[in-house]
Amino acid sequence: MTISGRISQSVFDGSRLRVILLLDLYEGAQQQFLDAYELMRNQVASVPGHLSDQLCQSIENPSQWLITSEWESAPPFLAWVNSEEHVETVRPMHSCVRDTRSMRYSILREMTPNAPLTPKSPKEGMQVAARVGDGVARHALTFTVKPGSESKVAELLAGYTSPEAQVDDTTRLRRTSLFMHGNRVVRAVEVEGDLLAALRHVARQPEVRAVEEAINPYLEQDRDLSDPDSARVFFTRAALPAVHHVVAGGKAPAGLRRHALYYPAKEGRGMELARLLAHQDEDAADDPASPVYGSTVFQRDDIVVRLVDLTSELDADPMSSLGLKGPGKAAELERLLDGAAIGVEGSLETERNLNRLLSHADMMPVTDRSSARS
Repeated sequence: MTISGRISQSVFDGSRLRVILLLDLYEGAQQQFLDAYELMRNQVASVPGHLSDQLCQSIENPSQWLITSEWESAPPFLAWVNSEEHVETVRPMHSCVRDTRSMRYSILREMTPNAPLTPKSPKEGMQVAARVGDGVARHALTFTVKPGSESKVAELLAGYTSPEAQVDDTTRLRRTSLFMHGNRVVRAVEVEGDLLAALRHVARQPEVRAVEEAINPYLEQDRDLSDPDSARVFFTRAALPAVHHVVAGGKAPAGLRRHALYYPAKEGRGMELARLLAHQDEDAADDPASPVYGSTVFQRDDIVVRLVDLTSELDADPMSSLGLKGPGKAAELERLLDGAAIGVEGSLETERNLNRLLSHADMMPVTDRSSARS
């Protein structure tokens, strides 16, 4: 099926968030898990934006557990789940959990005994309307390598053999785009179907494991992929979630140019910067004159990466390419951006600094691979 309408997904719609965590425990680890859960529950209760949580055990299989939580909106949850505090909070659970699966949903409708909700009267804090998707999940990983090793790492990452695209009957790898900015690596993936199944499929491939082992000596953060706990912590810290995605309506034009732009935020301003770019790209999707056909904003802490598909060269319209179209937007980005970290200081309302930012933010493409359907 071909979807030609406008595609949009976002964590910035203000709706409440339902998080579902499915867990499969090792036999005999139930009490250890309950003790770890109590510690986690006491800590998360004080996290801003957290509303409630429930712990449930399967009535069919006692090894299967479910944790559900509700949040005021997605941004405070993402800020917590991507924090070092969260990494340390859940660490005691690792030894008693065989497998986990996390799902996040905006609340669209709910029924209460005294106030039945109709589709035409969504409550405050609910997603206003159903979004139109394209059946694709997007995710990215980011990590840094030791200074001086950038060219060797780029060579290794560009030279791997692509894994089999078809994961199972419903899941397929669609595209992998890999970029570098200095010693920072960003790998973005697009998956039709089950993202987690696809990531596990890729991790098991011998050619991928060989490349991962080859770049291990160059990583700034040590990891041991043969140690499940070490691998879990590394990939948790490397996760760069997609917080916004939008594609203009209509058939994709030929010759789209894909770029990744890096926006280091001032301390504590990463989510706000990502929100600014998301709102700008929403407006661009409704502007037929905009060269931005589609974009995905990834954010974790103060790292913001914007993946854009353009109908023209990157420097043909710097304001649109940077996501700054409109009065006051350059000044707003200047307030949020760590200009010193990217080598661009001073007003972004000057043409010179705007062009410098575009040049300095543009990440070096390493590889961009799409899988054709057989």
